[in-house]
Amino acid sequence: MGLERADDAGVYRLTDELAIIQTVDFITPIVDDPYDFGMIAAANALSDVYAMGGKPITAMNVVCFPTKAMDISILKQILSGALAKMHEAEVTLVGGHSVQDDELKYGLSVTGIIHPQRVVTKSGAKIGDKLILTKPLGTGIISTALKAGLADNKTIAKLTSVLATLNKKASELMISVDAHACSDITGFGLLGHACEMALNSEVAIELRSDTVPFFSEAADFAKMGLNPEGMYSIKEFRSSMIEFAGKIDDWMLDILFDPQTSGGLLISVSPQVVDTLLTELQKAGYKETAIIGTVVEKPEGKIILL
Repeated sequence: MGLERADDAGVYRLTDELAIIQTVDFITPIVDDPYDFGMIAAANALSDVYAMGGKPITAMNVVCFPTKAMDISILKQILSGALAKMHEAEVTLVGGHSVQDDELKYGLSVTGIIHPQRVVTKSGAKIGDKLILTKPLGTGIISTALKAGLADNKTIAKLTSVLATLNKKASELMISVDAHACSDITGFGLLGHACEMALNSEVAIELRSDTVPFFSEAADFAKMGLNPEGMYSIKEFRSSMIEFAGKIDDWMLDILFDPQTSGGLLISVSPQVVDTLLTELQKAGYKETAIIGTVVEKPEGKIILL
């Protein structure tokens, strides 16, 4: 499983009972604190393995660092934050690679394991399934506000806490109820990733915008027009797949398209077990987890916003 479909990671079967999952992800800083950035970048990179139901086991650092412009102590703090998050995930750091770069970037190449018959992809959503989102949206918008000097310390602390939260437990819980499909919400935003799930599964998805969790601060900033540049390209690319069954405010549509870093899991699960999963996710600390939609038959490949 790899390039033929837009999935979260590559999967290579080694035996009838064992496959490896491989992914790589690195980002530029979205918070100012180096240690926090390291934690967030690690959580973000590990997420693709969790989205496919796998267990990450090893990782390698990917470092681009401006040695002439920044003190090496900053890099040490980034790596310390990342290592703390890897320890939490029970992942072993086995190496990495660094280059001199004018712009700071950091992330991980991650290898995980899974049973070949237990891989969760974007292609398995079934008609009648309910969709759960495990983290609030709006992180890209808040990060943009932070860069503009408009996000206060309380908002930054809230943002950091959510971004540094692993999707580990959420992944384990979705496996326990035999989830049909999943994707982690990252650079294509909720609507972009939902479009991929609808296309890959050959279904349509109804999304209830009034139940989607988001940062209240993101709404305030979106109303001010503080949107990340990537949001506009995602909106342009996927707008033809969006149908409106009700009125959606412009700022809310921006949040739904907002590119996320270390976002939550979008899980497609049988309606018979959705309430159980919702309760267990909230107990596990994903406090803003919500049921946000339903998988329907037609119009195939479309997202209907309610």
